[in-house]
Amino acid sequence: MTVCYTTDRMLHFGDCDISGTAYYPAYLNILNGVVEEFWAHIGWPWHEIIWNERWGTPTVHLSCDFSKPSFFGDRLTFRISILKVGKSSVRLHHTIHCGEEHRWSVEQVLAASWLDKHTSMPWPPEVKAKLESLMAPPEPADRPDRRPVARP
Repeated sequence: MTVCYTTDRMLHFGDCDISGTAYYPAYLNILNGVVEEFWAHIGWPWHEIIWNERWGTPTVHLSCDFSKPSFFGDRLTFRISILKVGKSSVRLHHTIHCGEEHRWSVEQVLAASWLDKHTSMPWPPEVKAKLESLMAPPEPADRPDRRPVARP
């Protein structure tokens, strides 16, 4: 899977429960900030598309798997990969590590949406092209080697 964006986040006191363990609602708030940063990184900051162009990218599906707990003071690395770009949606895969240790992963679907009508919309062509350019190239199909055979 090709990673197209990476950033780090420190787990702060307010992100954790009384035992110092990361609290999952705070995890999701941090994840949302990472996704917002990703959109700015690729050239479409949310504050500009929301206020000037009147469209957004609401989450329409979210699935999380938590492997190991994280704790107050941990530095987490978030990596985003694009799995699929549709007519009006994008499927993201997030992996979150602390050092080399996997902590949690997320599959998320965002949909392009008109904010005033509250309806989906097709991606603007330049946005779709950018998202597609960040995807991993498709895996080659299994096929026999078709190199020419050397003849004596």
